[in-house]
Amino acid sequence: MERSEPRIAILGAGPIGLEAALAAADRGLPFTVYEGDAEVGGHVRRWGHVRTFTPWDMNVSDRARHALAASDFEAPGGPALPTGHELVERLLEPIASLPALAGRLRLGARVVAVGREGLLKHEEIGSDGRSRRPFRLLVADRDGEERVEHADVVIDCTGTYGNPNRLGDGGISAAGEAAFDDRIVRSLPDVTREAPEWAGRTILLTGAGHSAQTAARELAALARGAAGTHVVWAVRSPAPTWGAVAGDPLPERAALNVSARELATGASGAVELRPGAVTEALAGRDGRIVATLRNGDAEEVEVDRVLALNGGVGDASLYRQLQVHECYATCGPIKLAAALLSESGGGDCLAQAGHGPETLVNPEPGFFILGSKSYGRNSQFLLRVGWEQVDQVFSLIAGDSAAG
Repeated sequence: MERSEPRIAILGAGPIGLEAALAAADRGLPFTVYEGDAEVGGHVRRWGHVRTFTPWDMNVSDRARHALAASDFEAPGGPALPTGHELVERLLEPIASLPALAGRLRLGARVVAVGREGLLKHEEIGSDGRSRRPFRLLVADRDGEERVEHADVVIDCTGTYGNPNRLGDGGISAAGEAAFDDRIVRSLPDVTREAPEWAGRTILLTGAGHSAQTAARELAALARGAAGTHVVWAVRSPAPTWGAVAGDPLPERAALNVSARELATGASGAVELRPGAVTEALAGRDGRIVATLRNGDAEEVEVDRVLALNGGVGDASLYRQLQVHECYATCGPIKLAAALLSESGGGDCLAQAGHGPETLVNPEPGFFILGSKSYGRNSQFLLRVGWEQVDQVFSLIAGDSAAG
């Protein structure tokens, strides 16, 4: 007998994963949320000290607001810009505590891989044979013990933050990079709280995005009271634009772009920009790191720390045994990637809109990638797009269920 209510596995208890959980609860569908960290919003907590560009009114969905109100909890709102920690404490944790999600959250349970029961990736191509087999989830707990669980629908909301890009040119590791993995910081640090670790050091900073700009601004501020702090800021572009948006409606983002341009033109003697420079190799010398930068000619820079903020992309190893069609350029699901590549939004995330449920469908039936991971290397994802994706996927699930 066919199952009338599909068992849903939601991977990740971040903003989009919890939104999907609320949608499943609204429809009375059986679901489990798997979160690799010990608490909800694991990735958000890692940048918890950073303030968002968008206000509370753009960070709380109508679904979440209504669900919280039904439990006599007032969701945050208004024009204030929350930090990541505030998002967790005032939004994600209250959502996770709702009765509708009770017993549905598996914290400290990391989904290592997803496959199809009895099938390999190349089998049952283009047939409905795969949809008749449940998904097999390999789940590891906090102690590393593994077990297999099953689902009929899998919604991957694991994001991109926990899978940073490598340091070297062309997106691969720099020569010798692996030997210094324990000395390379690959996420935005809390420079104020960690001041003793950065003060008085020479730092190689790579990347030109908002995380790198934030780090440069904070390290420049630290250097004003910590003599000897010096930042060599290497960016690939010979003429970086810093992601500036004309007439930017987000004041904090605009202010960060201004700071980046000022630092790039010498506003701080502690920050030295290397435009058009890529990291060729890392080596050790007398306890320090020697980075070889290339910009036509090679240059050696001797540093104490490396801060590699080169963005990230979702972990595709989760679904390597599934029939997921990825874009060769962005690594996002091909239909959505094609829609994103064909539109012209001026590079501003606020110009993004939903692209229809058909763009979320993979050759693998019942497997969906939502949230920032669905955008692959495209960095313009906005939370409201994720909320729309959730609605679109559950309309597909309801249609599939009705058709079955």
